[in-house]
Amino acid sequence: MSGRLSLALAAGATVATLLFCTAPAAAQPVTPPAHYANVQLADPAKEASAKALMETLRCLVCQGQSIADSDADMAADMRALVRERIARGETPASVRDWLVSRYGDYVTYDPPLSGLTWPLWLAPIALLAIGAWIARSSFRRRTR
Repeated sequence: MSGRLSLALAAGATVATLLFCTAPAAAQPVTPPAHYANVQLADPAKEASAKALMETLRCLVCQGQSIADSDADMAADMRALVRERIARGETPASVRDWLVSRYGDYVTYDPPLSGLTWPLWLAPIALLAIGAWIARSSFRRRTR
């Protein structure tokens, strides 16, 4: 009985090890990046306007980088989308508006002032005011 049990445990451990080792390979994306993800447009003027737009758009995965600087797959797809639309003749403003309508204001580094974004705009002012108040009260205590 113990021989069968140890054989079953060994087989189970082998299967678990194989699954554990092959899981990272299965997690890799199988689709290649979009064509224009890392390929510049043939027209230098269109590429310059696409690049300028890409530098103002936030990577939704990295969140601290623009899609022009990010290596994330999502940023590559967004770069390809921007280049494809610019190559078709769309203006950067219309491409930006489309991306904002699809992903929300967070996709831009300069979100408009609205009911949802007012804390983003007022937080730096409030933090400066709190810091000034703390510094003022600290200086008052020292002079007394």
